[in-house]
Amino acid sequence: MNQYEKLPTARILVLVGNYGSGKTEISLNLALKLAERGEKVTLVDLDIVNPYFRSSEKEEMLTEKGIKVYAPSFAKSTVDVPTLPAEIQAVFADKSRRVIFDVGGDDTGAAALGQYRPYFMQDDVEVLFVVNAFRPLSGDVDAVCDLMLRVAGRSRLNPTGLINNANTSWETESSDLDRGEELLKAVSERMNVPVKYLCAKQDIMEKLPRNLTGERLTIQILMRPDWF
Repeated sequence: MNQYEKLPTARILVLVGNYGSGKTEISLNLALKLAERGEKVTLVDLDIVNPYFRSSEKEEMLTEKGIKVYAPSFAKSTVDVPTLPAEIQAVFADKSRRVIFDVGGDDTGAAALGQYRPYFMQDDVEVLFVVNAFRPLSGDVDAVCDLMLRVAGRSRLNPTGLINNANTSWETESSDLDRGEELLKAVSERMNVPVKYLCAKQDIMEKLPRNLTGERLTIQILMRPDWF
């Protein structure tokens, strides 16, 4: 890990975005990077929509690194239950821990955040909206802005920053991040939300021009299926 990477400093990080945006990969990577720096970290898998590719699937790996994991009781199942375990509220009480919320895709998943708004309003929170310019419903400014507004409405939390996570999975090239840059600059101007981070694997990051917007966050691919 690059110890000089500028990671988010807020005590609570909330990652939202569309399906396939890469929220879970980034959540896992942030949790591991913070833990490696000696911080006490809690990861909350708040995906009430998608039973696949969830951060809680990596609970054993995270626990080995000292990271506490909270997830709905129906995590890793196909049961759609709109209630969440009461123990998740504990993350707001223990101010000594950094907390990452990995929130389910689109505005339906973001609705799960609404019930915690009173807690968020009393804490140091950053809401990061992750965008992969190559995913459906994320390829143009209107679509991204519309989803941002819907997520903000359902979660009752306004995004404080954008993350450029433009990629085409294992075929990603450095030029793909340029496409993400173009899109997010337009979104940033329209929504008045800054582009704060740029995510890519190490081999891609090394090829990127220095003029791209956002702090650079190098990530590992951790959610690759065993059969891939």
